[in-house]
Amino acid sequence: MSLAAPQSLRTAWAASDDPAVLARILEETVHLVLWTRARPEGLDWLDKLDFSEIDDVQESLALTDPAATLPAALERAGYPAGVRAAVLAAEIAALARRFVRIMGGDTVRLRLDIVETDACRKFHMDNVTARLLMPLTEPGTQWIEAGAGAQAPINHVAAGTVGLFKGRMWAETPTILHRSPPIAGTGAARLLLVLDMPPLAPLEAAQP
Repeated sequence: MSLAAPQSLRTAWAASDDPAVLARILEETVHLVLWTRARPEGLDWLDKLDFSEIDDVQESLALTDPAATLPAALERAGYPAGVRAAVLAAEIAALARRFVRIMGGDTVRLRLDIVETDACRKFHMDNVTARLLMPLTEPGTQWIEAGAGAQAPINHVAAGTVGLFKGRMWAETPTILHRSPPIAGTGAARLLLVLDMPPLAPLEAAQP
């Protein structure tokens, strides 16, 4: 199914180039929202990184001033110091603040993962309330509608597009499933930003 499909044909997901679309995850029938956009130009340098020299990043961020602490964490992991780390940190911080405004709370769990295998190779729902995924390099996360049948097309979250997925702690019935794209044996590596809420975060939310 194309992202240009009429709204009447896609009741479980919504997509727009307006970031306000992310708040639609609060709607009962919506299990995935996509903020469709190009990756910010200031992050083009990520395509040239040697990921063998970069470590995964895992941080719990207080939303008081995440952009102040993130650059140092990125530099410790091997990301280039200075302006490039600051630009990446600012992008992550902005998404974290937007995520928390929708979901409620004042902290967020961050993962910046380098994926070189077929991690999470089966289509699935995560055991979380909601999860924000943004591929920072290609290939991006793949997703399908659970009831669309075996011959349904596999959709692709492009680098820079922000996907907000409901998880099993919120939605009992699987409706949208996602997976890592199969890359084992190709020599490819992908960079993925993952944002989660801490356990038992409230679902009440202020609109962005």
